[in-house]
Amino acid sequence: MVAKLNQIIAVEKGIKSGTLRDLTDAHHGLQKPALLSGISRTYQPKDEEGEQLPPESTRVQVKADEVLRRTAEIMTRLFDVTATKDWANCAAKADVVVDGQTLLRDVPVTYLLFLEKQLTDLHTFVKKLPALDAAETWVFDDSADAWRTEPVRTIRTKKVPRNHVKAEATDKHPAQVEVYYEDVAVGYWTTMKFSGALPARRINELLERVERLQQAVKFAREEANGAEVTDRRVGDVVFRYLFG
Repeated sequence: MVAKLNQIIAVEKGIKSGTLRDLTDAHHGLQKPALLSGISRTYQPKDEEGEQLPPESTRVQVKADEVLRRTAEIMTRLFDVTATKDWANCAAKADVVVDGQTLLRDVPVTYLLFLEKQLTDLHTFVKKLPALDAAETWVFDDSADAWRTEPVRTIRTKKVPRNHVKAEATDKHPAQVEVYYEDVAVGYWTTMKFSGALPARRINELLERVERLQQAVKFAREEANGAEVTDRRVGDVVFRYLFG
């Protein structure tokens, strides 16, 4: 049965973790001198009447040569699976097609993975773009190269003191006058607001473009990862040289 690249990728992760676990166990065994050591001794009394003692022996539990052989077996599988994946990655390619239009041709699967990551970041970036205040009506001003509101005219007022005679003057009392202030129009403000933000419509359009390209890149990656692979046998060559 011919394997596909996505199957090899799925298998590789498990093999990596299993290899690390087995190598750690082997390494720990080699760090314990007692497991590498053995002894055998017999006792002979000086004469026939002497005390008879049973022989003693301790078996060697860990042999470095066997650990090397086992290490080669463990790592050969990892080397072969990774080689199969990497060689296949060199050949695994697909087109990126958006709305029937081929945007990119023969894109390697490794670059498709890069694109996926970048488009995720770009989606976050576009989503955070500043939007124009929806409470205002905006038009683009070519001379200012920015968005602006229509001119709004407002009155500028100034408080002017006025006298209110509460009681006229008499022979005995002066006039009673109260001072108050009246708002009097003295001029006009004409205000226009400017902004470098974007219309919400434009931001939504950009988001939609990013999302459509993200979808197209995922489809392309799935297609590339569905390519058939050729098993590579490199581990045996490597470890025959290293441990042979």
